[in-house]
Parts: sequence; structure tokens; C-alpha cells
Amino acid sequence: MRLFMSTRSATSEYMMLIRNTTWCQSLSSEEIRKRLNQFIAWAERLSQEGKIKGGHPLAFEGKTIADRKVVTDAPLAESKEAIAGYIVIRVNSLEEAVEIAKGAPCLDYGQTLELRAIVPEPSELQIARQRENRGEVS
Repeated sequence: MRLFMSTRSATSEYMMLIRNTTWCQSLSSEEIRKRLNQFIAWAERLSQEGKIKGGHPLAFEGKTIADRKVVTDAPLAESKEAIAGYIVIRVNSLEEAVEIAKGAPCLDYGQTLELRAIVPEPSELQIARQRENRGEVS
């Protein structure tokens, strides 16, 4: 597995983080299924258009590792801030990614979306390179 990509293409990839695992708590099972079907239809259409590379829902349960000795239950497992799932999309620009995200049915029932560009290398490596180019030595 390669950890960092070294080439960029004309299209970019963005991770769409889907937040809010509590949106369905007051809904009937029928309403939950209806809303999930709307979301699935939206995602399948984008997939057929070649805009979605992949994605998955995430389990409510998880662990947070803050250091080598402390492992705790994920504190946001059921909240508006918790990540419910993700989708990786392929588009030409952040603006196109935003327009796609605006069409997501989950926005109508309280979920929020966060778009983050998938970059070929960590930003920290770029910072280190800039410092080296300025002659900064630690």
C-alpha cells in the first residue's frame, strides 16, 4: 500500500464526511427507510455518472486513541458531530464538489457534510519543505 500519491490528475478527489448519527431517533421505521432510499438513489445516480469513487456508513461504536496508553470509547458516537459515514467523490473542482453536496437529501433531515480535498502528500511535508527552502534548520 502506498501511503501518499505522487501524481495529480485533471480530476480531484474529495472526501465528503457525513455528520450526525442522531437524525433518525424520532422517526418511524418507515420514514427512516424512505429517507435512506432517497439518499441511496442520489448516491447511485452520482456513481453512474462516475462522480463517486466509494464510500461507506460507519458504526456508532469506536475507540479514541489519544496516546499510547489511553484508549477510550469514542465520545461522539451518537451526536450531531459524529461522523456517520463518508463518500469519496471525483470532480474537477471544489466548487463542483460543493454543488454535488448541496444536492444530498441528508441535508433535509439534519445531517451536515464536510468536504476535504484528498491531497497527494501531508501538508506537514509541504511546511517542512518550505522551511528547508528558507534555510531554516532545527
